[in-house]
Amino acid sequence: VQLQASGGGSVQAGGSLRLSCVASGRTFSRYIMGWFRQAPGKERELVAIANSSGSIYAADPVKGRFTVSRDNAKNSVYLQMNSLKLEDTAVYYCAARRYDTYEHWGQGTLVTVSS
Repeated sequence: VQLQASGGGSVQAGGSLRLSCVASGRTFSRYIMGWFRQAPGKERELVAIANSSGSIYAADPVKGRFTVSRDNAKNSVYLQMNSLKLEDTAVYYCAARRYDTYEHWGQGTLVTVSS
């Protein structure tokens, strides 16, 4: 499966952005979809997961501010980011896995939060 992420940009602190990730292929619904981010000088970290059954997970730093969702009919997963903070500045990636390892990655979309 190929993934194409979009929706990044520049926003002031407290603002919102919605990231989208569209997947190719006809088996999207079987994949667990994840959003990751990597800030300058930091390791990549997991942000949120939308699994194939519809359950979702959000990492503690974004819980209550970010919401992940998916639309299997559109082969898409979304990350709604509200109340953005300076520390949310990063390149955001969507990724897909069937089992233990995320084997498919999108190209990344840059989110820059300024004061």
